[in-house]
Amino acid sequence: MNIGINARHLIKGKLEGIGWYSFEILNRLVLLMPKHNFFFFYDRKTDFLISGENVFNLILKPSARHPILFRIWFNYVLPKKFKKFKIDLFFSPDGFISLNTLIPQIGVIHDLNFEHYPEDLPKNVLKYYQKYMPLFSRKAEKIITVSNFSKTDIVENYRISPKKITVIYNGGNDAFRTLNTNQKKVFIEENNNNRPFFIYVGSLHKRKNIERMLRGFKKFNFLNKMDFIIIGTDMWKNQLNLDGLLDNVRFLGRKSGPELVNWVASSSALIYVSYFEGFGLPVLEGMLSGVPVVTSNLTSIPEVGGNSVIYVDPFNEDSISKGMEKSLENNQELIKKGFIQAEKFSWDISALKVKELLLNYNS
Repeated sequence: MNIGINARHLIKGKLEGIGWYSFEILNRLVLLMPKHNFFFFYDRKTDFLISGENVFNLILKPSARHPILFRIWFNYVLPKKFKKFKIDLFFSPDGFISLNTLIPQIGVIHDLNFEHYPEDLPKNVLKYYQKYMPLFSRKAEKIITVSNFSKTDIVENYRISPKKITVIYNGGNDAFRTLNTNQKKVFIEENNNNRPFFIYVGSLHKRKNIERMLRGFKKFNFLNKMDFIIIGTDMWKNQLNLDGLLDNVRFLGRKSGPELVNWVASSSALIYVSYFEGFGLPVLEGMLSGVPVVTSNLTSIPEVGGNSVIYVDPFNEDSISKGMEKSLENNQELIKKGFIQAEKFSWDISALKVKELLLNYNS
């Protein structure tokens, strides 16, 4: 079978939510399905992150980074390549598919944030999502989503049969690990002037609730001497107003690999109070790192955190501040529960389930 892949998010050095999902699943999938050919369709020049005897990497112009170009790339450029390379099935990790082809397609819809908080997206992007995601959902042969919360949301909003949607959870990156007391001490001395810190990892998207998170931190830090490390970059420019909220806050941009692992594992707690998530991967990464996690009590996050994290109301700054205070208490029992909870999520298992769906989508 020749399988086409939407690889638009597999950009080296710029992997975030969907990009990491694509990398973790597809890197395993090409090994799990050695007798099948994978055609990775990129929309820009990049160093290819996935290779193999059954992998063919192709860059297709134009770069699809605008709603008008989305339509051109998916509905005109891709169908021509489907015919040229005799594609039997198209798999799209971001849920965007072609409305101009008869080949079967499987899309991954991570969440419907834009339906609930339309103000969080630029108007031209919002208009595209609200018009086309329902069409993609109906056109797709099957839909994968990453939590039971998102499945229910898709069913209710788009009137899609539950039988069409398969829940396959995300996994945790094996690189995340604990550091011992001395390792943490040395890292903090060398990288943060010996000052303890909270950490946030993720894009600086409005729905990640950065403003309220930092207002909660400001209240907390009135009587404390902590720093707040933020790792991530803007998804869209000029979305956040952080005036007066930057005391003891450091923005480090995008980090990955051992550097990111050490920052998270050396933190006093990971803070992730997003008010809308399809999954909430940083919550899992915090648990794997053996640090307390302060997170939102809404949407999919309780599916990930179980009884092993500190829940707060993401719309209440006092609740966020109190969660931070609680994270500095003796949380060893909570951390132990976090390791047990994290074992429920595995990229290896997720990739196996995706493989089964690709091979049996019409059963």
